[in-house]
Amino acid sequence: MPILLFLIDTSASMNQRAYLGTSYLDIAKGAVEIFMKLRARDPASRGDRYMLVTFDEPPYCIKAGWKENHATFMNELKNLQASGLTTLGQALRSSFDLLNLNRLVSGIDNYGQVTNLFIVFCLLYFCGFLNYSW
Repeated sequence: MPILLFLIDTSASMNQRAYLGTSYLDIAKGAVEIFMKLRARDPASRGDRYMLVTFDEPPYCIKAGWKENHATFMNELKNLQASGLTTLGQALRSSFDLLNLNRLVSGIDNYGQVTNLFIVFCLLYFCGFLNYSW
């Protein structure tokens, strides 16, 4: 039962407009929506759980936890607004803390158990990468 965590930059810089006038935040939201639709087509996705985390200060950064249903996740995604600072380090830390908390709650990696490997997808989209030339 994989957990798919989406970390989205909601800093004020995400209000910038792309070529066709769409904000960077709207592009990020659209990417998550497309991913969710494509993932739903796969029969293996029935056990998927989703988390939505933003660049807000903890605990306000958690918009939808792993216990939330799909409708709540999508509603929170649509209601995201860009404001505040780009706190990438703090956002990543909060995301991994949440994933580790889930591992403790679910019994993964507890004493005496073999490590269960599972895939964690973390979608990180923030405008800082858009300005870099690789």
